[in-house]
Amino acid sequence: MSDEILSAEFELGFTYTRSPGPVIGKFLAALQQRRLYGIRGSDGRVLFPPTEYDPLTGADLRDYAPVAEEGAVVAWTWVRTPRRHHLLRQPFAWALVKLDGADTPFLHMVVSDSEADIHAGLRVSVRWADERRGAITDIAWFEPVRKEA
Repeated sequence: MSDEILSAEFELGFTYTRSPGPVIGKFLAALQQRRLYGIRGSDGRVLFPPTEYDPLTGADLRDYAPVAEEGAVVAWTWVRTPRRHHLLRQPFAWALVKLDGADTPFLHMVVSDSEADIHAGLRVSVRWADERRGAITDIAWFEPVRKEA
């Protein structure tokens, strides 16, 4: 038996491109046009973001449902000092946001002047990215809905 360690150069690569498919493709195309769609599950709930398959039955889903650009914070955590990999350089909250018309919340960023302003139930609205590409980052972040006096 030899104590010599064998090694060889190796490059791991993926030679295919994954298509988002009809459901996620429609969702991403709608984001680029500043529109939001969920999908209705077998139990009638509107899932946002949409999924291709029903989480309860596994059946294909195709019943799209528009959802609003406004919703409410369900839960949140404050990021006082953003890290290098975060998309924002200012303090922000990671929040579960349930959009009006949707029955499920989803995770995104909420920008606010202060941590003290963030709370469950806070009404927020989409802040669209200046340049949209058909990606979830077309929603730049959410911001509190300003009440008009």
